Amino acid sequence: MEGSRVQDRTDPALRITLLPKDTNRHGTIFGGIILSHIDLAAAIEARRTCGPLNFVTVAMDKVVFHKPVFVGDLVSFYTETVRVGKTSVTTKCVVEATRFDSQETVPVTEAEVVFVAVDENRKPTPILARKIP
Repeated sequence: MEGSRVQDRTDPALRITLLPKDTNRHGTIFGGIILSHIDLAAAIEARRTCGPLNFVTVAMDKVVFHKPVFVGDLVSFYTETVRVGKTSVTTKCVVEATRFDSQETVPVTEAEVVFVAVDENRKPTPILARKIP
């Protein structure tokens, strides 16, 4: 993936700070909260690549949690398009957290997300894909 946006880490699809309401009993951010933001960031990437279509999530694959996310961390979601099919698009999302206290940036999670473009009747519709950068 040399030269890709995921590797360059210059333009995140999404950047947020997580709050105490997002924590589990261990004081770290719920994995499900991170997954929901991955889904959103990956959808932004799908629309960036394929245009303003309605996408639905059909799969989240290869989710790996490397390190926890803590309250106050600045969490960045970097994305790239991996594959565009006839009606689907696969995106990769790499998540990094900049620690509130030390300002150290660490990789915390990554995943691949597959979307299908759907029409107004929620039926798969062809993607007229742009060239993947």
